[in-house]
Amino acid sequence: MAPTQLRCGDLSISLASPLVMAIVNVTPDSFSDGGSYHSAQGQLQLTAVLNRVEAMLQEGADIIDVGGESTRPGAIPVSLEDELARVIPVIEAIRKRFDVVVSVDTSRPEVISQAADAGAGIINDVRALELPGALAAAANTSLPVCLMHMRGSPQTMQANTEYDDCLNEVHAYLAGRQRAALDASIAGDNILLDPGFGFGKTEQHNLALINQLYRFHDLECPLLVGVSRKSTIGTILNKPVEERLVGSLVLAYESLRQGAKILRVHDVGPTVDMVKMYNALDQNRGS
Repeated sequence: MAPTQLRCGDLSISLASPLVMAIVNVTPDSFSDGGSYHSAQGQLQLTAVLNRVEAMLQEGADIIDVGGESTRPGAIPVSLEDELARVIPVIEAIRKRFDVVVSVDTSRPEVISQAADAGAGIINDVRALELPGALAAAANTSLPVCLMHMRGSPQTMQANTEYDDCLNEVHAYLAGRQRAALDASIAGDNILLDPGFGFGKTEQHNLALINQLYRFHDLECPLLVGVSRKSTIGTILNKPVEERLVGSLVLAYESLRQGAKILRVHDVGPTVDMVKMYNALDQNRGS
Protein backbone atom coordinates (compact mmCIF):
# COMPACT_ATOMS: atom_id res chain seq x y z
CA MET A 1 0.00 0.00 0.00
CA ALA A 2 1.37 3.41 -0.97
CA PRO A 3 2.36 5.66 1.96
CA THR A 4 0.07 8.51 3.00
CA GLN A 5 2.84 10.61 4.53
CA LEU A 6 6.46 11.39 3.73
CA ARG A 7 9.04 12.05 6.43
CA CYS A 8 11.40 14.57 4.82
CA GLY A 9 14.17 15.08 7.35
CA ASP A 10 12.85 17.35 10.09
CA LEU A 11 9.58 17.99 8.23
CA SER A 12 6.67 15.77 7.19
CA ILE A 13 4.12 16.16 4.40
CA SER A 14 0.79 14.42 3.96
CA LEU A 15 -0.18 12.76 0.70
CA ALA A 16 -3.85 12.70 1.62
CA SER A 17 -4.39 15.51 -0.90
CA PRO A 18 -2.38 16.16 -4.09
CA LEU A 19 0.70 18.32 -3.57
CA VAL A 20 2.25 21.02 -5.76
CA MET A 21 6.03 20.93 -6.21
CA ALA A 22 7.33 24.29 -7.44
CA ILE A 23 10.30 24.31 -9.83
CA VAL A 24 13.33 26.48 -9.05
CA ASN A 25 16.00 25.87 -11.70
CA VAL A 26 19.16 27.71 -10.68
CA THR A 27 20.71 27.05 -14.07
CA PRO A 28 21.46 29.42 -16.94
CA ASP A 29 20.04 27.10 -19.61
CA SER A 30 16.87 25.33 -18.42
CA PHE A 31 14.20 25.18 -21.10
CA SER A 32 11.67 27.40 -19.31
CA ASP A 33 13.20 29.50 -16.53
CA GLY A 34 16.90 29.24 -17.36
CA GLY A 35 18.88 32.27 -16.21
CA SER A 36 15.99 33.73 -14.20
CA TYR A 37 18.11 34.02 -11.07
CA HIS A 38 21.40 35.17 -12.57
CA SER A 39 22.93 38.60 -13.07
CA ALA A 40 24.02 39.88 -16.47
CA GLN A 41 27.48 38.60 -15.56
CA GLY A 42 26.12 35.13 -14.84
CA GLN A 43 26.29 35.30 -11.06
CA LEU A 44 23.58 33.51 -9.07
CA GLN A 45 21.43 36.01 -7.18
CA LEU A 46 20.22 34.44 -3.92
CA THR A 47 17.88 37.36 -3.22
CA ALA A 48 16.08 36.75 -6.52
CA VAL A 49 15.73 33.05 -5.69
CA LEU A 50 14.34 33.73 -2.22
CA ASN A 51 11.90 36.31 -3.55
CA ARG A 52 10.62 33.79 -6.08
CA VAL A 53 10.33 31.05 -3.46
CA GLU A 54 8.39 33.41 -1.19
CA ALA A 55 5.97 34.18 -4.04
CA MET A 56 5.55 30.46 -4.79
CA LEU A 57 4.79 29.70 -1.16
CA GLN A 58 2.25 32.52 -1.02
CA GLU A 59 0.61 30.95 -4.10
CA GLY A 60 0.33 27.65 -2.24
CA ALA A 61 3.38 25.54 -3.16
CA ASP A 62 3.91 22.54 -0.89
CA ILE A 63 7.45 21.61 -1.97
CA ILE A 64 10.28 23.60 -3.56
CA ASP A 65 12.32 21.60 -6.10
CA VAL A 66 15.84 23.00 -6.59
CA GLY A 67 17.92 21.90 -9.58
CA GLY A 68 21.39 22.91 -10.71
CA GLU A 69 21.64 20.83 -13.90
CA SER A 70 19.47 21.41 -16.95
CA THR A 71 17.94 18.16 -18.21
CA ARG A 72 16.20 19.58 -21.26
CA PRO A 73 16.89 17.74 -24.55
CA GLY A 74 20.40 18.52 -25.71
CA ALA A 75 21.44 20.23 -22.49
CA ILE A 76 25.15 20.77 -21.89
CA PRO A 77 26.50 18.67 -19.00
CA VAL A 78 27.41 20.59 -15.85
CA SER A 79 30.47 19.88 -13.71
CA LEU A 80 30.11 18.59 -10.16
CA GLU A 81 31.69 21.75 -8.82
CA ASP A 82 29.25 23.99 -10.68
CA GLU A 83 26.24 21.95 -9.60
CA LEU A 84 27.29 22.05 -5.94
CA ALA A 85 27.96 25.79 -6.15
CA ARG A 86 24.49 26.34 -7.58
CA VAL A 87 22.29 24.20 -5.36
CA ILE A 88 23.86 23.98 -1.90
CA PRO A 89 23.75 27.72 -1.05
CA VAL A 90 20.19 27.90 -2.39
CA ILE A 91 18.97 24.96 -0.29
CA GLU A 92 20.64 26.38 2.81
CA ALA A 93 19.14 29.82 2.22
CA ILE A 94 15.62 28.48 1.58
CA ARG A 95 15.65 26.27 4.68
CA LYS A 96 17.02 29.11 6.81
CA ARG A 97 14.24 31.49 5.74
CA PHE A 98 11.24 29.22 5.09
CA ASP A 99 9.66 26.26 6.85
CA VAL A 100 9.18 24.20 3.70
CA VAL A 101 10.28 20.85 2.30
CA VAL A 102 13.02 21.33 -0.30
CA SER A 103 13.58 18.71 -2.97
CA VAL A 104 16.94 18.50 -4.71
CA ASP A 105 16.82 17.60 -8.40
CA THR A 106 20.13 15.78 -8.87
CA SER A 107 21.74 12.49 -9.86
CA ARG A 108 25.20 12.79 -8.32
CA PRO A 109 25.96 11.08 -4.99
CA GLU A 110 28.08 14.01 -3.82
CA VAL A 111 25.21 16.43 -4.40
CA ILE A 112 22.73 14.06 -2.76
CA SER A 113 24.85 13.88 0.40
CA GLN A 114 25.67 17.57 0.64
CA ALA A 115 22.11 18.62 -0.20
CA ALA A 116 20.79 16.43 2.62
CA ASP A 117 23.28 18.03 5.00
CA ALA A 118 22.11 21.46 3.79
CA GLY A 119 18.49 20.64 4.66
CA ALA A 120 16.99 19.01 1.56
CA GLY A 121 14.11 16.69 2.37
CA ILE A 122 13.57 14.79 -0.91
CA ILE A 123 15.95 13.38 -3.55
CA ASN A 124 14.47 13.80 -7.04
CA ASP A 125 16.58 11.98 -9.64
CA VAL A 126 15.84 11.86 -13.38
CA ARG A 127 18.39 9.01 -13.62
CA ALA A 128 16.66 6.94 -10.92
CA LEU A 129 19.82 6.67 -8.79
CA GLU A 130 21.71 4.84 -11.55
CA LEU A 131 24.99 6.75 -11.25
CA PRO A 132 27.67 4.88 -9.29
CA GLY A 133 27.28 5.55 -5.58
CA ALA A 134 23.89 7.27 -5.89
CA LEU A 135 21.85 4.46 -4.30
CA ALA A 136 24.15 4.27 -1.30
CA ALA A 137 24.24 8.05 -0.90
CA ALA A 138 20.45 8.26 -1.01
CA ALA A 139 20.06 5.39 1.44
CA ASN A 140 22.45 7.08 3.89
CA THR A 141 20.24 10.18 3.97
CA SER A 142 17.09 8.21 4.95
CA LEU A 143 15.14 10.72 2.81
CA PRO A 144 12.35 9.99 0.31
CA VAL A 145 13.58 9.48 -3.25
CA CYS A 146 11.82 9.96 -6.57
CA LEU A 147 12.92 7.56 -9.31
CA MET A 148 12.21 8.70 -12.86
CA HIS A 149 12.31 6.92 -16.20
CA MET A 150 14.59 8.40 -18.85
CA ARG A 151 16.06 6.59 -21.82
CA GLY A 152 19.69 7.58 -22.37
CA SER A 153 20.76 11.02 -21.18
CA PRO A 154 19.45 14.56 -21.69
CA GLN A 155 21.92 14.86 -24.54
CA THR A 156 20.67 11.74 -26.35
CA MET A 157 17.18 10.90 -25.05
CA GLN A 158 15.18 12.34 -27.94
CA ALA A 159 17.32 10.51 -30.51
CA ASN A 160 16.11 7.11 -29.30
CA THR A 161 12.34 7.10 -28.81
CA GLU A 162 11.46 3.72 -30.33
CA TYR A 163 9.84 1.18 -28.02
CA ASP A 164 8.18 -2.16 -28.60
CA ASP A 165 5.72 -1.20 -25.85
CA CYS A 166 6.47 2.11 -24.13
CA LEU A 167 4.10 1.67 -21.19
CA ASN A 168 5.29 -1.82 -20.36
CA GLU A 169 8.94 -0.84 -20.74
CA VAL A 170 8.60 2.20 -18.50
CA HIS A 171 6.72 0.11 -15.93
CA ALA A 172 9.37 -2.61 -16.01
CA TYR A 173 12.17 -0.06 -15.65
CA LEU A 174 10.57 1.65 -12.65
CA ALA A 175 9.83 -1.71 -11.04
CA GLY A 176 13.50 -2.61 -11.49
CA ARG A 177 14.72 0.64 -9.97
CA GLN A 178 12.27 0.21 -7.10
CA ARG A 179 13.81 -3.21 -6.41
CA ALA A 180 17.30 -1.74 -6.62
CA ALA A 181 16.36 0.95 -4.11
CA LEU A 182 14.87 -1.60 -1.73
CA ASP A 183 17.99 -3.77 -2.07
CA ALA A 184 20.07 -0.70 -1.16
CA SER A 185 18.09 -0.38 2.09
CA ILE A 186 15.92 2.53 0.99
CA ALA A 187 12.61 2.11 2.81
CA GLY A 188 9.66 1.16 0.63
CA ASP A 189 7.56 4.02 2.00
CA ASN A 190 10.33 6.44 0.96
CA ILE A 191 10.07 5.66 -2.78
CA LEU A 192 8.17 7.79 -5.29
CA LEU A 193 7.98 7.08 -9.02
CA ASP A 194 7.87 9.36 -12.07
CA PRO A 195 7.18 7.92 -15.57
CA GLY A 196 9.30 10.68 -17.11
CA PHE A 197 6.90 12.62 -19.32
CA GLY A 198 8.98 14.08 -22.16
CA PHE A 199 12.18 12.19 -21.38
CA GLY A 200 13.00 10.00 -24.38
CA LYS A 201 9.42 9.71 -25.54
CA THR A 202 7.30 10.87 -28.45
CA GLU A 203 4.14 12.94 -28.23
CA GLN A 204 2.01 9.79 -28.47
CA HIS A 205 4.04 8.04 -25.78
CA ASN A 206 3.57 11.01 -23.47
CA LEU A 207 -0.19 11.11 -23.96
CA ALA A 208 -0.46 7.36 -23.45
CA LEU A 209 1.47 7.61 -20.19
CA ILE A 210 -0.91 10.25 -18.86
CA ASN A 211 -3.96 8.28 -19.99
CA GLN A 212 -2.73 5.10 -18.32
CA LEU A 213 -0.97 6.27 -15.17
CA TYR A 214 -3.24 3.90 -13.27
CA ARG A 215 -1.13 1.04 -14.58
CA PHE A 216 1.68 2.09 -12.23
CA HIS A 217 -0.38 1.80 -9.06
CA ASP A 218 0.46 -1.87 -8.66
CA LEU A 219 3.97 -0.75 -7.64
CA GLU A 220 2.37 0.84 -4.55
CA CYS A 221 4.42 4.03 -4.69
CA PRO A 222 3.13 7.61 -4.87
CA LEU A 223 3.37 9.01 -8.41
CA LEU A 224 5.07 12.31 -9.15
CA VAL A 225 4.26 13.82 -12.55
CA GLY A 226 6.03 16.68 -14.34
CA VAL A 227 4.12 17.83 -17.42
CA SER A 228 4.50 21.59 -16.97
CA ARG A 229 5.18 23.50 -20.21
CA LYS A 230 6.61 20.42 -21.95
CA SER A 231 7.23 20.32 -25.70
CA THR A 232 4.33 17.92 -26.32
CA ILE A 233 1.99 20.71 -25.21
CA GLY A 234 3.77 23.15 -27.51
CA THR A 235 3.45 20.78 -30.45
CA ILE A 236 -0.26 20.12 -29.94
CA LEU A 237 -1.21 23.74 -29.28
CA ASN A 238 1.47 25.39 -31.42
CA LYS A 239 2.41 27.57 -28.44
CA PRO A 240 5.78 28.82 -27.14
CA VAL A 241 6.93 27.83 -23.66
CA GLU A 242 5.42 30.87 -21.94
CA GLU A 243 1.95 30.19 -23.41
CA ARG A 244 1.48 26.56 -22.34
CA LEU A 245 -0.44 27.07 -19.09
CA VAL A 246 -3.79 25.71 -20.31
CA GLY A 247 -2.20 22.59 -21.77
CA SER A 248 -0.18 22.08 -18.60
CA LEU A 249 -3.28 22.33 -16.42
CA VAL A 250 -5.26 19.88 -18.57
CA LEU A 251 -2.52 17.25 -18.39
CA ALA A 252 -2.02 17.89 -14.67
CA TYR A 253 -5.75 17.48 -14.01
CA GLU A 254 -5.84 14.20 -15.90
CA SER A 255 -2.79 13.07 -13.93
CA LEU A 256 -4.71 13.68 -10.71
CA ARG A 257 -7.68 11.72 -12.07
CA GLN A 258 -5.27 8.87 -12.73
CA GLY A 259 -3.97 8.98 -9.16
CA ALA A 260 -0.87 11.23 -9.24
CA LYS A 261 0.03 12.59 -5.80
CA ILE A 262 2.60 15.29 -6.62
CA LEU A 263 2.59 17.74 -9.54
CA ARG A 264 5.93 19.33 -10.44
CA VAL A 265 5.11 22.73 -12.00
CA HIS A 266 6.27 26.19 -13.04
CA ASP A 267 2.89 27.94 -12.70
CA VAL A 268 2.11 27.48 -9.01
CA GLY A 269 -0.95 29.69 -8.43
CA PRO A 270 -3.09 28.37 -11.32
CA THR A 271 -2.11 24.77 -10.48
CA VAL A 272 -3.04 25.22 -6.83
CA ASP A 273 -6.43 26.59 -7.91
CA MET A 274 -6.92 23.59 -10.20
CA VAL A 275 -6.04 21.18 -7.38
CA LYS A 276 -8.58 22.88 -5.11
CA MET A 277 -11.29 22.44 -7.75
CA TYR A 278 -10.26 18.84 -8.28
CA ASN A 279 -10.47 18.19 -4.53
CA ALA A 280 -13.93 19.78 -4.35
CA LEU A 281 -15.18 17.56 -7.17
CA ASP A 282 -13.54 14.51 -5.64
CA GLN A 283 -15.13 15.13 -2.25
CA ASN A 284 -18.52 15.66 -3.90
CA ARG A 285 -18.24 12.29 -5.66
CA GLY A 286 -17.91 10.63 -2.28
CA SER A 287 -20.82 12.46 -0.66
